[in-house]
Amino acid sequence: MTRFALTLEWNGQPYMGFQRQAHGPSVQQAVEEAAFAVTGQAVTLHAAGRTDTGVHALAMRAHFDLARDFDAFRLSEALNARLRLARHAVAVLDVRVVDADWHARFSCLGRAYEYRIANRRAPLTLEAGLAWRIARPLDAAAMHAAAQELVGHHDFTTFRSVHCQAASPLKTLDRLDVRREGDHVIVEAAARSFLHHQVRSMVGCLALVGQGMWTRADLAAALAAKDRCKLGLNAPPEGLYFVKAIYPGE
Repeated sequence: MTRFALTLEWNGQPYMGFQRQAHGPSVQQAVEEAAFAVTGQAVTLHAAGRTDTGVHALAMRAHFDLARDFDAFRLSEALNARLRLARHAVAVLDVRVVDADWHARFSCLGRAYEYRIANRRAPLTLEAGLAWRIARPLDAAAMHAAAQELVGHHDFTTFRSVHCQAASPLKTLDRLDVRREGDHVIVEAAARSFLHHQVRSMVGCLALVGQGMWTRADLAAALAAKDRCKLGLNAPPEGLYFVKAIYPGE
């Protein structure tokens, strides 16, 4: 068996998330079907993260195994051709052969997400479904300062979905930065791993801070409460992007 590592980009709008679902299309299904059409082999695609419905990816790492060798470049070209033919909003940016013990999920040392807020009164046209529009002015500096309350090792119960399947709410958030770029406010988050809805929940509460509805102390109190009912707001999925997965030696 040969293990192939893929780097995937996708627009999450048409999909029920990465993972296969019985009730709708998924990125995993799209790539697995393309791989079968190209190779004649049924594969199981494993990814560094499981994104929700409507969430996008700029460089998701994934892998599958094939019973015989393929040229990595030709495989990537063939997969893209099949995805394009099926009108999927998924692109294979890179394919390479990796060691048999390399695993897209379990070998991953860190993950990074970006959340994009369009801070303007006008409706979105080009970015519809690709950013969260907030009409009220946002104080990005206040958001960044408040965000530092969440950096470090904490119990993130307040910021996890009630459907989260993680064994523990304890996570170490390595970085949570907020900056303004014109009429956009960008939130960047990095950690070894995240809880279900953690990034969206943190962004939603930071948006309340940016609008002056919450203070930094309110955010700290929500974290300390360890109670999902104390969450101020869960940001919608359309502004969230999986940006990067980090592995040993990279």
